[in-house]
Amino acid sequence: MGHIQFLNCLPLYWGLARTGTLLDLDLTKDTPEKLSEQLVRGDLDIAPITLVEFLRAADDLVAFPDLAVGCDGPVMSCVIVSQKPLDRLDGARVALGSTSRTSVRLAQLLLAEKIGVRPDYFTCPPDLGLMMQEADAAVLIGDAALRANLHDGPALGLEVHDLGRMWKDWTGLPFVFAVWAARRDYLEREPAVVRTVHEAFLASRDLSLEEVGKVAEQAARWEHFDEAVLERYFTTLDFRFGPDQLRGVTEFARRVGPTTGFPADVRVELLGAGRG
Repeated sequence: MGHIQFLNCLPLYWGLARTGTLLDLDLTKDTPEKLSEQLVRGDLDIAPITLVEFLRAADDLVAFPDLAVGCDGPVMSCVIVSQKPLDRLDGARVALGSTSRTSVRLAQLLLAEKIGVRPDYFTCPPDLGLMMQEADAAVLIGDAALRANLHDGPALGLEVHDLGRMWKDWTGLPFVFAVWAARRDYLEREPAVVRTVHEAFLASRDLSLEEVGKVAEQAARWEHFDEAVLERYFTTLDFRFGPDQLRGVTEFARRVGPTTGFPADVRVELLGAGRG
């Protein structure tokens, strides 16, 4: 089973420790990119997977319903940080943090179709200071984006644009950055195990959100953010994966599928349901 060590996944795992379920899982910790590759390869049975990689491998995977990392408006931790207004980035150098293909593809889509610019993109490690030495703007996700959004960007006088808010303003839909999925072949071998894991994650999420102040308090002991900021972040994120989120996935696939490696009408199968 895969585990992303980003703050945005903490509420999905925190409750597992509280219930003791964590002891029954063999966790592999890595970046979203690496875990996605391992699930697609078959090295993992169940894992979080970035939306782009899930859609590329949809024939081999079944997604967990009502479980995702997404947003319905601002997300706080997927941002474009820029030294100039976004409509002046045509031909400018834009650095892409190298940890999530989904956020990168979303940023490219928004800049091209919402803003109307075609920057010169390059990939580099997600370090805002280094990025700004080489680029006019940068795309960051996860904890590095949260720091850039709340601390480093404003301190350096940079514009910070929330990708979740930009998508919502443009389409009126939620956005899903990652889903939890099981390999179809593993589900066929171990259907009871997959359903038990799914139920454990739903229970963990619900417990974490009921006790979100406690989750934030504990996380603040080892993070750069205080308890109030973390509680706001955990309650800003949308951990649901239902009909509205599926509409957001469908719209994203329609817009980027043919240039990203999956059909524009890619079919998503949810655990316990047929293909939709």
